Amino acid sequence: MTKPPVLILGARSDIGRAVAHAFAAEGHPIQLAARNAESLQPDATDITIRYNVAASVHDFDALDTAHHAAFLDHLPTLPEVAVCAVGLMGDQAENETDAGKAALVIRANFEGPALILGDLANRFAARGSGTLVGISSVAGDRGRATNYVYGASKAGFTAFLSGLRNRLAKQGVHVVTVLPGFVNTRMTEGMDLPGGLTAEPQELGTAIVKAVEKKRNIIYVRPVWRLIMAIIRAIPEAVFKKLSL
Repeated sequence: MTKPPVLILGARSDIGRAVAHAFAAEGHPIQLAARNAESLQPDATDITIRYNVAASVHDFDALDTAHHAAFLDHLPTLPEVAVCAVGLMGDQAENETDAGKAALVIRANFEGPALILGDLANRFAARGSGTLVGISSVAGDRGRATNYVYGASKAGFTAFLSGLRNRLAKQGVHVVTVLPGFVNTRMTEGMDLPGGLTAEPQELGTAIVKAVEKKRNIIYVRPVWRLIMAIIRAIPEAVFKKLSL
């Protein structure tokens, strides 16, 4: 039985690549979408050879919201699953003084991902089937002094996904919110990450495939993060202000 296609938005990222491989390993055709899509052709060829599934590449710029609809119109077929791995951490110190850089972080983590998934949601709802996967972050669970621009943009995306899931619940469309903790990628290169709390991109790929198959609503890629964030959310604001988090 032929499996339905999966669209990966932000396919050049380490997480996007890992998710593409995880779905391809299950027999799904893959649509890889990112800027300068031609540079993704080696990835598409590798996926086709490795897993014997079709893989295509498509130009997509999450920040070019005026062309989102045209991008979707030109896909070879409307996917059954769409995974948004678009994101940008930025530098907190720069974001505090440079409004342009802060805006870029907010647009890359919230505006662009939310609007493209919103368009896909309408198309999936009209068809009556599909799954949307948004990769947000535990950083959105509570604002912290050390990364509140990034965290706020992820918090907005998490809230968007929650609302979208509830809106589409009776229309045959499911929405999965993915909350990774630390992930060992190029975006976190050079950071001193705790090994026990840091996932590899391949873990996200496997976790997302399972979440889609089992129709999970919200997943913490490493379950310990659910407990950690519950504790952090419970800390009174008066105490939280005194912590170096």
